[in-house]
Amino acid sequence: MADETSVDDDHVAARSPEFVQSLERGLAVIRAFDSERRSLTLSDVARETSLSRASARRFLHTLVELGYVATDGREFSLRPAVLDLGYAYLSSLTLPEIAMVHLKELSEQVGESSSVAVLDGADIVYVARVATRRIMSAAIRVGTRFPAYATSLGRVILAHTEPEALDAYLASTELVPLTARTITDPQELRAELARVREQGWALVDQELEDGLRSVAAPLRDGAGAIIAAVNVSALVRRGEIPEILEHLLPPLLEASAAIESDLARMH
Repeated sequence: MADETSVDDDHVAARSPEFVQSLERGLAVIRAFDSERRSLTLSDVARETSLSRASARRFLHTLVELGYVATDGREFSLRPAVLDLGYAYLSSLTLPEIAMVHLKELSEQVGESSSVAVLDGADIVYVARVATRRIMSAAIRVGTRFPAYATSLGRVILAHTEPEALDAYLASTELVPLTARTITDPQELRAELARVREQGWALVDQELEDGLRSVAAPLRDGAGAIIAAVNVSALVRRGEIPEILEHLLPPLLEASAAIESDLARMH
């Protein structure tokens, strides 16, 4: 019986005994569709996958019955259910793994370091980071901790905590002046957190270390709860605050939305 595909014999021989060729062919049918080929005829699919028309027909109609492909009788197209195949992968990822893809894109776009951190007690803890250069006297890496009150990452999270939790935080945390600009008055910090909550992002200007500014946005999970924050840090010499916000804030908010979109698929 003749082969149904034009597969290189050496390539087939190199595959393990556990290799399921029918699964490979079914996935090839799904991959035949893309943004430029949203609808394909049976002949189109057979040509794109190197399958015989009979094989292409069987795979297509199997996918139709499974709900992954739709057909009007002549042309075939993917249905939204095919996204479940990708969501299964996303649901197995952790926050740092999901965030890293977007942090890399963000850092490349703005030319600055970016990070994701979570709140742990009175501190923020870095869980993902892409560094373009060393911007602080202390090296920042995954696992690094800083006082939440003096960081943009911490303030974004604190701004959205329940009032009782914020009261407990302020009652148990000594607001130590890390620089001359650090907010150390509890009421002033409350006012700043209210401003952050209203505008949806936080800017910290040389409160953690002289010469360093940082902008952060919250990260929500699929249920809408804020579980972390993402930021971009820049040296003061990059420009004045309005200039920094103009160039860094829009890409930061886009990255935040992209990470949240992926997190929502995990919910």
